[in-house]
Amino acid sequence: MIIPIASDHAGFQAKEKAIRVLKKLGYEVKDLGVHSEDSVDYPDYAVLVTTSVADGTFEKGILICGSGQGMCITANKVPQVRAALAWDPEIAALAAQHNNANILCLPGRFLNDKQIDEIIQAWLSTPFEGGRHERRVQKIHSNTATQ
Repeated sequence: MIIPIASDHAGFQAKEKAIRVLKKLGYEVKDLGVHSEDSVDYPDYAVLVTTSVADGTFEKGILICGSGQGMCITANKVPQVRAALAWDPEIAALAAQHNNANILCLPGRFLNDKQIDEIIQAWLSTPFEGGRHERRVQKIHSNTATQ
């Protein structure tokens, strides 16, 4: 599987770490930027990954910014994207298991190498449970959730 990944300037160092983790796990990586810590606008990079997942080019992708929030908010505006902000392995696993999250968003300023490794491994190794969760995921995309 090829995993597209992008960050803004605040997530650049964490993105480089995440790329090493992905390669160690045997994944190919499509690095969509940034390539330095020069200031950029995170939505420009979030869209590169999310549209390539939404259109089926890639199955899953990773986005990283300082807090992870900006990338996650932007990503979830793209139809067929289910982006989850994860700061620990349990959150990442639940995002995969219950929400079938196809985009992992990481708070680059708040994670060390070990945490990045554990979070990515948990997200990629946890299968979607389906069942009642499938119905809920379908409601996300069909706007049929009741109030």
